[in-house]
Amino acid sequence: MDQAGTGGHPAIQAGRTAVVAGAASGIGLAAATRLAAEGMAVWLADLPGPALDAARDTVAAAASGSAAIRALPTDVGDRAAMEALAGAAQADGPAALVMLNAGIEAGGKLFSDDATWRRILDTNLWGVINGIRAFAPAMIAGGEPGALVVTGSKQGITTPPGNTPYNVSKAGVKAATEALAHDLRQREGARVSAHLLIPGFVYTGLAKARGVTERPAGAWTPEETVDFLLTGMARGDFYILCPDNETTRAQDEKRIAWAAGDIIENRPALSRWHPDHAEAFGRFLEG
Repeated sequence: MDQAGTGGHPAIQAGRTAVVAGAASGIGLAAATRLAAEGMAVWLADLPGPALDAARDTVAAAASGSAAIRALPTDVGDRAAMEALAGAAQADGPAALVMLNAGIEAGGKLFSDDATWRRILDTNLWGVINGIRAFAPAMIAGGEPGALVVTGSKQGITTPPGNTPYNVSKAGVKAATEALAHDLRQREGARVSAHLLIPGFVYTGLAKARGVTERPAGAWTPEETVDFLLTGMARGDFYILCPDNETTRAQDEKRIAWAAGDIIENRPALSRWHPDHAEAFGRFLEG
């Protein structure tokens, strides 16, 4: 795929349309702001409320050129709502870039009630599935360069203890986005790419919801994360694995390799946190 536009990826061009779900704060807001500054028309989607309205104003203030900046309250877990968003955003032609970024943690545990499980899965996993199904067909049929970006999580790969519903949702997001990438490359003439953004430690609304009121020294800003995303997209990367100020890529690679090694070596589940294997993991990480 040829590169074009100031963002490097050929989908990022002034006058074309970008849609960002989960755009009211954090990585989504930073992405929407950056894409508007590139001259793209941007649709911001999130739950209704003052945060979405404020985000629209922030993005509009950063916009370059005359492309429109719009906000549409959307529950991504509702398929009809996502189809309505796609219909509105693609009324004049398919979107060039769609970022499926909406996500919540909601304090879920393995034995949380059904409502907590469903809220997390509906937003994090079904939001992605609904978005792919609502936007991808028109983007593929349009024959123009396009990109579908999905925000995953390292927790969906290494699945640490606790926060199980979130881990399950992000593991599903990884599988769905990998399937999307495979499908797209099998389609003759398709010019749409898929990308899985795997953030590091980022100071976002999720951190603030946990009571973190100031950005920790180890955390990246949402803007740094978006810069890393766009650089990876320009290279054609599918897995965009972000470091941060306390974790290097080499450390992430070893953590991911150890998690896969639990199966290969027939170790206990989540052996990284098992008392009989924690020391061995420490040696592996240091080595």
